Amino acid sequence: MINEREKVSKKVAWIALISNIILMVGKIVFGLVGDSEAVFADGIHSAADVVASMTVLAVVGISNKPPDKDHPFGHGKAEVISEAIVGIILLLVSLYIFVEAILSFIGEPSAPQYSALVVALISYISKEILYRYSFKQGQKWNSKAILAIAFDHKGDIFASVAAFIGVLLAILGKSYGWFYLLYADPVASILVAYLILKIAFELLKPSVDVLMEKSVAPELLNEYIAIINGFDQVRRIDKIRAREHGHYKLIDVRISLDFDLTIKQGHDVAREIRNTIKSNYSDIREVLIHVNPYFAE
Repeated sequence: MINEREKVSKKVAWIALISNIILMVGKIVFGLVGDSEAVFADGIHSAADVVASMTVLAVVGISNKPPDKDHPFGHGKAEVISEAIVGIILLLVSLYIFVEAILSFIGEPSAPQYSALVVALISYISKEILYRYSFKQGQKWNSKAILAIAFDHKGDIFASVAAFIGVLLAILGKSYGWFYLLYADPVASILVAYLILKIAFELLKPSVDVLMEKSVAPELLNEYIAIINGFDQVRRIDKIRAREHGHYKLIDVRISLDFDLTIKQGHDVAREIRNTIKSNYSDIREVLIHVNPYFAE
């Protein structure tokens, strides 16, 4: 299962890398030749996507490694780190595009060419396909690295639509003598920057939560509690904690059993609880159970 997961992750990352390289070259070249700030800005975004795809490729092998002496809880957080790196890259790119767009208002605006319009349309169609594919695989394999790529594609979709509309309005402005519409291209660049910034924060927030070992959702924690309370031998749950560790979760729980049970009986109850939870949730890597003696009041 782990090998298949790693294989799919690398496949998605390679597809993203190759497509981003092609789109990067096309958008930067035609953004310059076609005199479009929005398409060029989208090309810079694709350049950042190339770096993001390479980052994911570098970590998918690490994240799927089994626990070892130095990393007893596994290497799952490597995916979270890659998610954070992609978010930081997009954050920096959005700031760069925003500054460049503001600077483009200084001086007389120019009208983009039709070639820039075609490139923006091609970018939208290809990114829509890539987003749907990546998101489906990310959900199937519960991979934060793949989902980071998917959200990156999602940002490209919005950016390409904004670039297309900006270029189209600027071309119409030139054709009909509506001078103010020539500013639609740099305005579209600002919109692209905002959309990329939004995606960046969507990636950064959950990755920071996992790195800070935030607890799982209360609803999910209650499901774990319900399973444990389903065992008649459990007199009380003294404490329970659960956290994400990349693409899997870890649970720590303290339970109270009757004080006169033997060590073996207590061990058997704890083992049955652990096996039941893991059989119901495929994304749980470990359930550590500590048994306390229970004395009736």
